[in-house]
Amino acid sequence: MLTIRDITVRLGGRVILDRAAATIPSGGKVGLIGRNGAGKSTLVKAIIGEIEPDGGGIEMPRRARLGYIAQEAPSGERTPFEAVLDADVERKALLEEAETCTDPHRLGDVHDRLLAIDAYSAPARAARILVGLGFDEAAQARPLDSFSGGWKMRVALAGLLFSAPDVLLLDEPSNHLDLEASLWLENFLQSYPGTLIVISHERDLLNTVVDHILHLQGGRLTLYPGSYDSFERQRAERAAQVAAARAQQEAQRKKLADYVARNSARASTAKQAQSRAKMLARMQPIAAMIEDPSLSFDFPSPEELRPPLVTLDLAAVGYAPGEPVLHRLNLRIDPEDRIALLGRNGNGKTTLARLIARQLEPMEGSVHFSGKIRIGYFTQYQVEELPAGSTPLELMTRAMEGKPPLAVRGQLGRFGFSGDRATARTHTLSGGERARLALALVTRDAPHLLILDEPTNHLDVDAREALVQALNAYEGAVILVSHDRHMVELAADRLVLVDGGLAQDYAGSMSDYIDFVLGRNQPRGDDGKGPTKAERKSGAIARDELKAARKRVTEAETRLARLHAQLTALDAALADPAGAKGDLAKLTIGDLGKRRVTLAGELEEAEARWLEASEALDAIMGKVE
Repeated sequence: MLTIRDITVRLGGRVILDRAAATIPSGGKVGLIGRNGAGKSTLVKAIIGEIEPDGGGIEMPRRARLGYIAQEAPSGERTPFEAVLDADVERKALLEEAETCTDPHRLGDVHDRLLAIDAYSAPARAARILVGLGFDEAAQARPLDSFSGGWKMRVALAGLLFSAPDVLLLDEPSNHLDLEASLWLENFLQSYPGTLIVISHERDLLNTVVDHILHLQGGRLTLYPGSYDSFERQRAERAAQVAAARAQQEAQRKKLADYVARNSARASTAKQAQSRAKMLARMQPIAAMIEDPSLSFDFPSPEELRPPLVTLDLAAVGYAPGEPVLHRLNLRIDPEDRIALLGRNGNGKTTLARLIARQLEPMEGSVHFSGKIRIGYFTQYQVEELPAGSTPLELMTRAMEGKPPLAVRGQLGRFGFSGDRATARTHTLSGGERARLALALVTRDAPHLLILDEPTNHLDVDAREALVQALNAYEGAVILVSHDRHMVELAADRLVLVDGGLAQDYAGSMSDYIDFVLGRNQPRGDDGKGPTKAERKSGAIARDELKAARKRVTEAETRLARLHAQLTALDAALADPAGAKGDLAKLTIGDLGKRRVTLAGELEEAEARWLEASEALDAIMGKVE
């Protein structure tokens, strides 16, 4: 059991944690969540003893081993395999002692302990963990200094998992991982035997791995049982209760104030009025549930272009003078495509994105672009390289040179930068705010095609949900590279697998791909000899039908979500024309009404298609079962 007892931490004169308290059950798997800047990393540093609290303390069993990734990644000439084995300090020390020990009794104790900690199977365990995190046999044998910083952090994570501490602390472990490694990590953590505390904004991880949510808000901690979805339901119920209590209190305050105003001057009622005035003064206001009004994504929609936007014809791409990374690329991108690129890091997803973004030229074949196409390309480098001394207003003014100040302010406002936030220095912005600013910059000219390469790394769960809604309302094409499968499932209706030097449409759903990555539901022969040719052909046909049916359902669901988002924005504009955003602000009430009628018709048609696709899927699944 780990107890956080009334922790108070002040940094730079500001209270970060204010008598925060919680009890983590032994063996519990806890997701630590909170808005960016709430103090999650500060709490973890207090737990591991890196900072001394101003008040309160941390209590845990005396012999419990605590594990946390150091900020410095491992380096040097050691290999990832050697670095992971060295992470088990006790095993390493015992093996060294076994080589030099001359006392037979002590040597016996050493070997007994080596057996108890399963030391001799350690190399196989280390290799399995490294493979799961993306290191093949050749990569495991390369020197650490031949890897990038992100891959070195994977080695650090592998070493931590291998050492199997009693209390495992993970701070955004998915940030350096691709989707495939993230899936493996979730699967590994589900069966982790110790206590787990993980800071994460990955909704799927928080739903599949953890059994408690520890919510940090306003410096205080609240522990909720269950997954993230359960937490959201409980939080919504709590918000409703708080809102009701506030309304009740406001009514009572108004009643008391009215009584005091009417009766203070009368001698007969002055005493009662004074009593109620004191009661009114003692009444503590009930705080509203804190929401971030700047949490905003609103992509400007482009004018229509005839399809296709981009066509790749037997194209090859790479980095001269080397061999192509990808070849024989045949890909067509249309105006309303929502494409997610799948595949492990290093397989060429970013290379393909850069080719489509016109940052790389084809080495063979051809790439054709629509003559008037505008492309917005977002990468993590843009977030990290924002000039420290500038403000969002200055950066957007330079990017939109020649545009009137109202247009510049309007684009910033779409992404939550209004008032003082528009003139704040970029080095004072949170990671999520910097990501929103980078997105505002790359979409300033309403691109027809938006390419997003890992857009969620700096965003918390609520911000990711807002981004999904904005993508569904956006009327251009989207190419998405993300390890957040919740975002992929909700925002993409077409999957392209980048693997083995090729990029090809993946016929299955995200569920099929997850099963494929984790090795689940793979066909096997009952007699140990494998299926017959006829059985393989029949099974392949059934799987293809099932995948195609699932794809149609996914596409229908995505279109429904997009239309619902558009209808919600339209209804808001009709209810408050002055508050309308984007293109809706340019329309009259009459035009808004006409568009709503059209949109309602499209929604009805989309619902019919979804129902038809769902019934077809149910029928196929019934045959397969």
